[in-house]
Amino acid sequence: MKLAMSIAVLATIAAVPAAAQEPRQPPAKQKKLPQPPAKLPRVIGDKAKNLDFLFGALKAAPDQESAKAVEARIWAVWTATPSDTAALLMARAKLAMDGKETDVALKLLDAVIKLRPDYIEAWNRRATVYYLQNDYNRSMEDIRQVLIREPRHFGALAGLGMIMQETGDDRHALEAFRKALAINPYLERVPDLVKSLTEKVEGRDI
Repeated sequence: MKLAMSIAVLATIAAVPAAAQEPRQPPAKQKKLPQPPAKLPRVIGDKAKNLDFLFGALKAAPDQESAKAVEARIWAVWTATPSDTAALLMARAKLAMDGKETDVALKLLDAVIKLRPDYIEAWNRRATVYYLQNDYNRSMEDIRQVLIREPRHFGALAGLGMIMQETGDDRHALEAFRKALAINPYLERVPDLVKSLTEKVEGRDI
């Protein structure tokens, strides 16, 4: 199931012509992608086993409050790194992003990825920076790297959907949003986006 989802998403990215990936115009509203909470719980034990358990708990969560608690633990696993150097660079990159110094953030994230190419959150964070710069081609390439390593990354899938929507590819945007929502049913804004895009792409039920 995970492999099929990954292949489908990567095929979607590959199928979009480069010209179509250019933004029609900068969005009027503030860009915002799913990001980890400011405070994350401590990660203990085997990451892979933790994630398998947590994704099951996320899908079965009875309400939004419970889901958000599980979601924070998933982000904690994704964000955790055994490298003190990578952790320091990530912290500085976040400060640069908060200060809207995106070029500085990119240099720091480049260094993290070179140091730890297996570190998913560095790819995801750099995809976010490229997205904020309207560099959708590079953002999508980093999203592809995230999904190769973790096909269940609902943040990356939601980001892919937002890029597709902003470039006018509503059908693939809807596909990405649906995949993100299937993994995390309590994602903010995404249910409304799925509803509006479903009506736009597939039409209203008669």
